[in-house]
Amino acid sequence: MRSLITIVAVLFTFSFCTASCSKEDEPSSIENNGSGSTNPSSTKMKITIGTAVFTATLYDNPSAAAFKALLPLTIIMTELNNNEKYFNLPKPLPTNASVGGAIKNGDLMLYGSNTLVLFYKNFNTSYSYSKLGNIDNPTGLAEALGNGNVVVKFENN
Repeated sequence: MRSLITIVAVLFTFSFCTASCSKEDEPSSIENNGSGSTNPSSTKMKITIGTAVFTATLYDNPSAAAFKALLPLTIIMTELNNNEKYFNLPKPLPTNASVGGAIKNGDLMLYGSNTLVLFYKNFNTSYSYSKLGNIDNPTGLAEALGNGNVVVKFENN
């Protein structure tokens, strides 16, 4: 029994070291524009709200990659402040938060480490967010999201 516990402990330690020593911790060649965001990637995502379908481009960062790994995801997003919908994810994602500044209609962000936020109006904020991506053409987004809580489906494109 003691050797079984030792083996499990060694395997756990090895797994933990392997996960924490991944290439994601190495500096990348992606330039940061000073606002905490990274360059958009070629990764596209489909967002469906009722009958409206939008295409979004995810940023090339660990937060967006972790979110993409959760897809497909169908959730009920809650209305907040007449400018955003949010959902508390079941587990935390990596963060790289920066002060929001100018929020744009169609921005997809992470507040804290587990609150997914989809903005549908432009405004300025002093809150900090990790940028996940944005909707390529947000025309009609506010109308599709409506005034209350709404079912939103995120999936790979």
